Amino acid sequence: MNKDITFQDAPQSLHRNRLGRRGGLAALVAVSAATAAVLTGCGTSDGGDGASKSAATKTAQQVKRVLWMGDSIAGAEAPPLEAALKASGAAFKNAASAGGGTVVEGDKMAGRIAEMTWKDLSKNVESFHPDVIAYQVTTYDWGTADQQRASYEKLAKAAQKAGAELVIVSAPPFKIDDFYKKYEGAIKSAPKAAKEVADRSGGKVRFLDSSALWGTDSKAGKAQRSSDGIHSCQQGSAAFAKWFTDQLGKAYGFTPAAPEKWATGSWTGDERYGKLGCR
Repeated sequence: MNKDITFQDAPQSLHRNRLGRRGGLAALVAVSAATAAVLTGCGTSDGGDGASKSAATKTAQQVKRVLWMGDSIAGAEAPPLEAALKASGAAFKNAASAGGGTVVEGDKMAGRIAEMTWKDLSKNVESFHPDVIAYQVTTYDWGTADQQRASYEKLAKAAQKAGAELVIVSAPPFKIDDFYKKYEGAIKSAPKAAKEVADRSGGKVRFLDSSALWGTDSKAGKAQRSSDGIHSCQQGSAAFAKWFTDQLGKAYGFTPAAPEKWATGSWTGDERYGKLGCR
């Protein structure tokens, strides 16, 4: 039986973190080589190579503060992403929420989560002043395609009001277990809805398709899911940090720090990996 893991920032009824497998720290030094082959497959709002001309409104000097949003999957990706961005000269704030994080105001449960997310976003905008808001589509983005589009458009307006650009990245493939089964349709439609919002934004929203990194099969080795089939341990999270910072670099015209400068740092001992059973 899977053991639920409690994180302080999530309501007890919403926890979905599970025990994971070994993280494989020995392979972290090979992150750059392991991800290089997939970096050119990233989707954007214009279907291009990650550097949409219509969306490239910020320069490297302007991209200084990145607010990271999402659920516990994004939370597991946050430690190396923070290390990679800081090594690249950008401030980072992790606003991912275990057991939540969605902005989609769909059914009753998702609506409760979304209410908390919007409140947290308002506080984070006021205190952190991000110039890039990066939202990873969550496992809780439940609702119809219309509801998803409306919520992503609302997020885009909030980012614009805050003086920030919005980047939406699709979630990695994850195990559709009994809990997620009834939401499978919404889980599949969410990234499509996000891309539609980006395509119609006139360059104000970017969409990045993370299947370029993970593939689409959560059971495949490329997906680098932990034994729970949902989260990633240190190695997978580092691969994502390398991929994502490279996409930001392409979009905003800066060169991210090499993995050798951050991939084996103190973040590898983050307590969330211990709770996932990573070693």
